[in-house]
Amino acid sequence: MSTTSPDLAPGPVAPWDRLGPPPRSPLRARAAERVFRHAVRGLPVRIALAGGERLGAGGPDAPLMRILDPEAFFHRLGADSKIGFGESYMAGEWDSPHPADLLTPFAERLPSLVPRSLQGLRRWVDAPRPGAERNTTSGSRRNIARHYDLSNDVFAAFLDETMTYSSALFPRTDAELAEGQRHKLDRILDQVGATEGTRLLEVGTGWGSLAIRAAERGAQVTTLTLSAEQKELAEKRICEAGLGDRVDVQLRDYRHAEGSYDAVVSVEMIEAVGSEYWPGYFAALDRLLAPGGRLGLQVITMPHDRMLASRRSHTWIHKYVFPGGEIPSLRAVEDTAREHTGLLGTGRCSFGPDYARTLRIWRETFLLRWNDIAAHGFSERFRRMWEFYLAYSEAGFRAGYLDVWQLGFRKPS
Repeated sequence: MSTTSPDLAPGPVAPWDRLGPPPRSPLRARAAERVFRHAVRGLPVRIALAGGERLGAGGPDAPLMRILDPEAFFHRLGADSKIGFGESYMAGEWDSPHPADLLTPFAERLPSLVPRSLQGLRRWVDAPRPGAERNTTSGSRRNIARHYDLSNDVFAAFLDETMTYSSALFPRTDAELAEGQRHKLDRILDQVGATEGTRLLEVGTGWGSLAIRAAERGAQVTTLTLSAEQKELAEKRICEAGLGDRVDVQLRDYRHAEGSYDAVVSVEMIEAVGSEYWPGYFAALDRLLAPGGRLGLQVITMPHDRMLASRRSHTWIHKYVFPGGEIPSLRAVEDTAREHTGLLGTGRCSFGPDYARTLRIWRETFLLRWNDIAAHGFSERFRRMWEFYLAYSEAGFRAGYLDVWQLGFRKPS
């Protein structure tokens, strides 16, 4: 089994290790510092700057942010706040003993952190998304490879035994992660009626957990992925489960899928599609469903107004984690399905707090297993990058800024 994509091999040429010193612009740095000081003055956090100055409105037990190199920190914020904040953490210019706790108050107040008088300047300071990250057929393959072909060993180190890389849905407060993942899979498979003889299409294979679960129910599964690494390991796991005759793993774009299916399931895949392709994505799912068939989606969402305000921005997440990614709003998903398909909604369920819990477990396991990951050649900067990504995402769900839904649809007979 190949463990690391050649284009992303750990080392000095890896994207995270290319991070250099901050761009220098004293004027922008001073402006960024003023905005930051304004933003944190009412937050229930403690900001400790090197030299002894303290900011924030938090008490002695409030989350702590230590800015170890204020000059570099503010220069990065001045260059591009949406990217510089995370890059500064990667570079070790600021730190926190509990980064998810610290980032949660920021996420709770995200729309109002920047004064309204300055929000109109967004189009002048936000970096545009690179054209190369558009989710064309070839662009989607590149974008997916940059994340999912990173290394199967990295993902295996922090995911549970099911190798499921999406939110769990915990049936009880004391449930283990693997139980929560199986419960999530069963709920969405129940939603589409997957049982003996069901012809089921999965768009977005992951490492095969849903395909395995569906095949165990007796379904005949076709599952699509753009990741060669995922395909290889998913096929191995499917064969080890004795289900090779029930599951066909295809390295194929959803736009090129063929056939007619009783059920279609796609778990946290629409976030990699891009808004300009959402109509085509839903049209493809509609086309692939047989009359009377059912569609189950699991979707990460953000508030509609925030989606509209940020959809053109290039963020730290795009640059380092999910190039080409775009989180929709619930309204955008349901409007697109209504306007571009004949599908009818059959139900919806949100469980954002479960995603926060899932991400916390992943982050804690990632840090606990860091020595195993580092043994594959990954650097300390890579560790800080992933710690920030998982903490940043957890904070979004804890704050309610992000949510996750299971949505059901039916194609009329």
